[in-house]
Amino acid sequence: MEKLQPRHNDILKEIDEKDYVLVQELCEKFNVSSVTIRKDLSYLESLGLLFRNHGGASKHVRYAYEKNVDEKENINVEAKQRIAKAALSLIQENDCIILASGTTMHYLARMLNGFGPLTVLTSSLRVAIELCNNPNINIIQLGGEVRKSSTSIVGSISESILKQFSCNKLFLGVDGLDMDFGISTSNAAEAHLNQLMIECSDKVVILADSSKLNKKGFGKIAPLDKIDYLITDHKILDEDKAKLEEIGVSVIVK
Repeated sequence: MEKLQPRHNDILKEIDEKDYVLVQELCEKFNVSSVTIRKDLSYLESLGLLFRNHGGASKHVRYAYEKNVDEKENINVEAKQRIAKAALSLIQENDCIILASGTTMHYLARMLNGFGPLTVLTSSLRVAIELCNNPNINIIQLGGEVRKSSTSIVGSISESILKQFSCNKLFLGVDGLDMDFGISTSNAAEAHLNQLMIECSDKVVILADSSKLNKKGFGKIAPLDKIDYLITDHKILDEDKAKLEEIGVSVIVK
């Protein structure tokens, strides 16, 4: 590897600590121009040491790509289980709730064993099958086109069914949560269905481990001010937590 200047090493250290930094922050910290910082970031990216994006740089690629649900089942398992368990505290007897698709929803469905009475509307085939074991839960399965990669339902049929209901709470998993772009998923049809889920729910609860933060998926679901609760893990950055709370999101860390 080519030899780095002291400032280059300091920039990399800053990104290691924060995961994501803004050009303006680096300008102020190192007392240099934005042109200099952008050149530094471009050079470090050419060495494969960071990823640049509009206004800053990150340790990781900031775009979320679609993964098969079986692959997702093996990613951040412990964090997802803690997040799902924390979500139980927001569910009350006789609630009418929506469980969207995603592996964290699968864990939440399993943890509802013995819980009820409850009505659950879901777009996830796996969630519905899991809940069939509980006689105290009334299940409404959305119909329509099946996305095999996520074992979930999308499309106009599911959207027309969804518009007939009003629910207390929506529990939603996302592929990305970005401070500017909002919450998003990697599939446009899923994003549109999620938008309608938000419209027919009194409260919106996002279940997302910290790997989803500061990332963007292809399909935007909603701005951050549409979120009532975010349940995530302890790796969330303090500044991200503060920004979310500033716009009215209640952040639950597990």
